[in-house]
Amino acid sequence: MQESGFELALCAHLEGPDRVVGRQLGAAVHGRRVADVCLVEPGPEFERRTAITPETIPPLAVESAVGPGTAQSVTDAFDCHPDRARAVAERAVELGYFERERTGASTAVRQTVRYPDDWFDSLVGIENKPDLDRPGELRDQLRIDASLGLFDEVILATETYVTGAHLNRLPDAVGVWRFDPETGDREVVRDPEQLDTDGPGIELLDREPGRAEVRPVTADEKRRQRRRIAERAYGKGWRTYELPDCERCVPSDAEPEAFADAGLPWCAWGEEIVRPVADCGPACPGHDPVDGDGERGGAESGSSAVDTEAIRARRSAWEPDPAGVDRRQAGLDRFL
Repeated sequence: MQESGFELALCAHLEGPDRVVGRQLGAAVHGRRVADVCLVEPGPEFERRTAITPETIPPLAVESAVGPGTAQSVTDAFDCHPDRARAVAERAVELGYFERERTGASTAVRQTVRYPDDWFDSLVGIENKPDLDRPGELRDQLRIDASLGLFDEVILATETYVTGAHLNRLPDAVGVWRFDPETGDREVVRDPEQLDTDGPGIELLDREPGRAEVRPVTADEKRRQRRRIAERAYGKGWRTYELPDCERCVPSDAEPEAFADAGLPWCAWGEEIVRPVADCGPACPGHDPVDGDGERGGAESGSSAVDTEAIRARRSAWEPDPAGVDRRQAGLDRFL
């Protein structure tokens, strides 16, 4: 199975009603590290977060000087270019996180609700490498994760039989899973160690023979980035693909049944999970385009044939249709 298919199968296996799963998320403070999979475990204020919006709240809106009290001028409340500040504020208004007020010729905003910092309890980062005989930059990637400490735990998932030599090349703190994407069987080869997410960390930025460039990261910077990762995972999820307009890409026909239940992009012609953008299209020998009306066997074709949001809502802790938040200022109801 291709690495992308392995990743989607693992996400489907890990998804559950007590967590949120995201993939391909920025996991660096100063560098460019991208984590393959992230598990977000709910915290005590999880329901308060789900009530706001099913989408990602812009990080700059969360980090701004805007609060639930007196409305703040957009240009004064953000530490960025005014155009960027206005765009972020507008998006936050669209999501229901901010509400807008006019103060003369300028625009001011206030929070509709306090951001619940304790909405997530822990973050688990997972690096996928089905074939350990082709490790690529795996060792440096995991060293970044272990020394930076953005995740509470870091795990390597592979399909390869794991030897002692493989383990010796990995940081001791990194756990190892052997995962079979076809059966869903997962063997814990080594448990991960708990990382220090509350203290400062060290981020590896670059490595050359005889030289490594590193940069210290403060506890506050880590706290901010952890929140950003959790927010992005909640809003983005892991089904970021759109199904191709091909008669042979029908997730409901996937084998095994777990693939069908998760809505994975299954190709009946190739009998595998595919990357719709990269693998599908007229250049594929098995491509069978739908008819001109967009019909596939009497049903809609393409991405509209599968309601990925409904599948995500059914299988995870994500709430697609929140009740919303009370927009009255705190304490105001005492005088009504």
